Amino acid sequence: MTDKEKTELMQETVTEGIENETEEVPESDGNASEEKPEISPDSKLAAAEQEKKEIYDRLLRVSAEFENYKKRSARETENFKKFANESLVRELLPVADDMERAIASSVRESSSHPVLDGVTIIFEKLLKILDSFGVKPVESAVGKAFDPGFHEAAMLEESDDYPENTVIREFQKGYMLHDRLLRPAMVVVSKTKKN
Repeated sequence: MTDKEKTELMQETVTEGIENETEEVPESDGNASEEKPEISPDSKLAAAEQEKKEIYDRLLRVSAEFENYKKRSARETENFKKFANESLVRELLPVADDMERAIASSVRESSSHPVLDGVTIIFEKLLKILDSFGVKPVESAVGKAFDPGFHEAAMLEESDDYPENTVIREFQKGYMLHDRLLRPAMVVVSKTKKN
């Protein structure tokens, strides 16, 4: 067999294989167009407009949520900065109380003493430092109505001089840290005498 005959034989074999693999496709009877209706350009445009609107609404919501997140984070950071020293200040308040008591008891005993003057100066410096960090004493409540938001009642005392639920004395000062109550004032509250 010559090369030419071999090539012709191979071509015939390949052609027969291709013909056997192909299936006959049934002829269309014209109903195919009814099964897949064509979408008009107007409806495509309307669908695209609706999808655009939904995406834009989602974008607006996500943008608003992100802005709220940024504001909330800034507020939380600011609060953290304002109140970061709260535990340290709480620990220093008893020292300020003790210094104030020492000064009050020394003033009663003598009119002037160098140690008393030194302790008074140190106490004033401590109050200035606390003030620089936003710590301020709660205004004295003696003679004012008892306010559980700012006062802690240590005891009740019968009194004719004050109406009921009025602060008579203050045992311990209350303090505020910026706009937050750090420690309530410990007070004595009046009550009416029993007959």
